[in-house]
Amino acid sequence: MEIVPHHDSLQADVNSLIIGIQAGEFSIPITLDEQPDLFDIEGFYRQGKGDFWVATDNGKVVGTIALRDIGNHQGALRKMFVHPDYRGKEHGIAHALLKRLLKESKERGFQEIFLGTTEKFRAAQRFYEKNGFEAIAPEELPPAFPRMIQDTKYYRLRLTRNEHLK
Repeated sequence: MEIVPHHDSLQADVNSLIIGIQAGEFSIPITLDEQPDLFDIEGFYRQGKGDFWVATDNGKVVGTIALRDIGNHQGALRKMFVHPDYRGKEHGIAHALLKRLLKESKERGFQEIFLGTTEKFRAAQRFYEKNGFEAIAPEELPPAFPRMIQDTKYYRLRLTRNEHLK
């Protein structure tokens, strides 16, 4: 398994993974067309100090994670998805993706990372909490945080306090 910066040749597989999990696995009423960020990785994620990474296993896309620079030394964690066959501690994909994002975030000068998720992603909520993210009220989100209509739970990680992943 390796984690590489996103490149266009992976986009179709990235889209398939994400929409397969959202709409297929969890029945979230969202389409690819309702996620314009996926059609403009450079313009949406790679502005400022943001980026987008893809986990691959022998060329197969098995996970994604993105960081959007929202200003004020703050970032938004977006598009964290792991293929169902690659979830769990034995594979370590989610942990490796988050570790990469946090390492890059610290190196790029971010002090806080925010994220939004849906109530249906309970395992993801446990994962974020285990890794130092604290649940926050929507009113605590920075004004520049990119909200999605499907998100109902929000989290914050202060990088200055949380130096190590568990």
